[in-house]
Amino acid sequence: MKTRIIWRRLLLGVAAAGVIGQCSAFSFGAEEGVAIPPPALDENTQAHSETAVFAGGCFWGVQGVFQHVKGVQKAVSGYAGGAANTAEYERVSEGDTGHAESVQVTFDPTQVSYGSLLQIYFSVAHNPTELNRQGPDSGTQYRSALFPVNADQQRVAQAYIAQLDAAHAYSKPIVTRLETYNGFYPAEDYHQDFLTEHPTYPYIVINDLPKVAQLKQLFAERYQEKPVLVKSGS
Repeated sequence: MKTRIIWRRLLLGVAAAGVIGQCSAFSFGAEEGVAIPPPALDENTQAHSETAVFAGGCFWGVQGVFQHVKGVQKAVSGYAGGAANTAEYERVSEGDTGHAESVQVTFDPTQVSYGSLLQIYFSVAHNPTELNRQGPDSGTQYRSALFPVNADQQRVAQAYIAQLDAAHAYSKPIVTRLETYNGFYPAEDYHQDFLTEHPTYPYIVINDLPKVAQLKQLFAERYQEKPVLVKSGS
């Protein structure tokens, strides 16, 4: 694992730039988004603020996608699935903490439902058929996983995965796990808003900017040009 970190820094000049990369320097190119139907079952709530936690590979791209969705109030990169004392970059990168790189999305359900966020997650934010990897990144920390924060989210997510599998929406089965939510831990400051702050970073150009473009193409009615950022003034 230490060798991988050294290669990341050498190949992308990360050390010289003073930025430590969380995601792999080996970039294979973004996969095409998949047009899928919306969930037949969705939440029924009148709340104006709710949170949801999504894991789908490197959190830079997942955060970047959700920051461009209308109705999203905040999207924070971080870690879920492990303990608080291991929720930091160097430890999670070892792949043995139980954490997955995740994004906590705060949203207004009257503007965008949890089911609609799931549709975007499964369609353009990541590939839900890749087991313990996503594109160039491999390891359980890059797994496809949902962390429902309440019973309604659990019910909607379970039903939607079953719906998509039954419809053969993908050429392979969905491997997305539904995991118990035991807390979310924000990632280090330099990971927040990474896509917006580093639009020419090779990993972002190859793997993540295409996801935002696919969001705009496949979900034009839900796309907003100006991202909702974590850092004020960014």
